[in-house]
Amino acid sequence: MYRIMLADDEGIVIDSLKFIIESEYPGEYEIETAKTGRSVIELAERFRPDIAFMDIQMPGINGIEAMREIKKNNPSIIFIVVSAYDRFMYAKEAISLGVLEYINKPFNKQGICEVLERATRQIDLKREQHRNDLIIKEKMENVIPVIESGFIYSIMFREYFEEDINRYKELLDIHTSNCYMMAFVFGDTQEGNYMTNAVGVSIKSVDSYHTICEIIKESFPCFVGNIMSNKIPVCVPTDAQTMDYNERGELIDVCRAVSMRLNKETGISFRIGIGGIVPFIDAMESYQDAIKALINSTGRVGHVDDLQIGCDYADDYPIALEKKLFEELHDGHVNECMQSCGDFFEWMNKTCTGDINNIRLKCLEFVMRAESEAYLSGGMTYRFEAREDYLPQIMDAAGLEEIRKWYMDKMAEACHNVIVKRGEKSNDIVDNARKYIDENYSKDVSLDDISRNMNLSPYYFSKLFKEKTGENFVEFLTRVRIDKAKEMLKDPDKSMKEICSEVGYGDPNYFSRIFKKVVGVPPTEYRETLKG
Repeated sequence: MYRIMLADDEGIVIDSLKFIIESEYPGEYEIETAKTGRSVIELAERFRPDIAFMDIQMPGINGIEAMREIKKNNPSIIFIVVSAYDRFMYAKEAISLGVLEYINKPFNKQGICEVLERATRQIDLKREQHRNDLIIKEKMENVIPVIESGFIYSIMFREYFEEDINRYKELLDIHTSNCYMMAFVFGDTQEGNYMTNAVGVSIKSVDSYHTICEIIKESFPCFVGNIMSNKIPVCVPTDAQTMDYNERGELIDVCRAVSMRLNKETGISFRIGIGGIVPFIDAMESYQDAIKALINSTGRVGHVDDLQIGCDYADDYPIALEKKLFEELHDGHVNECMQSCGDFFEWMNKTCTGDINNIRLKCLEFVMRAESEAYLSGGMTYRFEAREDYLPQIMDAAGLEEIRKWYMDKMAEACHNVIVKRGEKSNDIVDNARKYIDENYSKDVSLDDISRNMNLSPYYFSKLFKEKTGENFVEFLTRVRIDKAKEMLKDPDKSMKEICSEVGYGDPNYFSRIFKKVVGVPPTEYRETLKG
């Protein structure tokens, strides 16, 4: 059903239009009429027509002015002008209002029907587009929370490659470099800094999660994660580097109001911890600070910057450079890490005005931290006595150049080990797997058997094996078996049944199919080619 408004001060025109529409399209249109400019506007507000046949000259407000007013509240309406006046007088204004057609009086049935069908097609197209938009919106409303949760999990636990986090930011339309994390912690009641019945309320909160998310998002330009025990992590992107006193106070006031509203609408008590502003890669640090802010206070809301938590650094200390250095080390970016190591040493050199033992100690601290990172990355065996000569070496270094060389060499070695030892361990696993397959291909070897032998989960082993060999486990095992079978087929005294069994296949027909799939011909035909 479509709604049509007929606006003309001549009753005969209205009657003619109504007769044509109702006789040609019975039951398809709901029609209402008006004869003055003011009544047209009032009718349009109440009736919300899809199509309006408008006369230009009507008593009171003229047709152009009426259309302009109607368009404000109903921008999708389609106007068809019906007038005895020359169209060129009103063409410019009519076009600006999106008039579909300008019909001169007297009109004929065919002309009215043609323009009405064009208008109807436009309406159908708009309605179909609107339906599709709603379907997409509905799908996105289901998908966006999943993307948000994945994004928050990734930045908190660093389970991503750089391109992955950039893809998350693109999908969520994030254009900032920094963020701060908030921890929404809930329970039955607050006792000091503790929320009671965390387990029971975490189960109850599942039913209220949608409401909780809506309230949080109404209050902050943020992304909300999944429930983790009795906590919900929230990420607020920002371009700011720090939060000044006034901003912090305003944020705390908003959080207090949100906490009370959440309690009122869900029956669950909430405390909100706020971490400091950090790059996205340090989101976990901000989240941990948000938790500490609640642990170290008894208020409904706690901001890390209001509490004596963590380490304060002198204003001139390059903490950002230090963090960058160890992030590059962790990620195995050797060249970038070594550049940061050199920059940090230059800062120490320029800053140190007294005993260079301060530089020795800092270099030793960095080397020990870097090597710990290398050990934790895997592939290395820690030995208690391995660094027994480090202290004598750094203390015996004659001057800044010798200290710098020792420090840079050790940092380079640690950074190299983060990459190489991790890779060597992976290569050892794959080499051992290949050896295991080569020794056991004639048996009923499964992915579970070999991953158990390597002491790895089947999922991780399968992923690692594919990365290193370019083939999955089944493809590799099949290729080894078929290669062995091709060797055995050179011996004319070996039967197909013997070969089939010796390469690990119990069914000769299945063996023949697999052989043909890999080699291109059945094993019997392949043997014939060997004779030639």
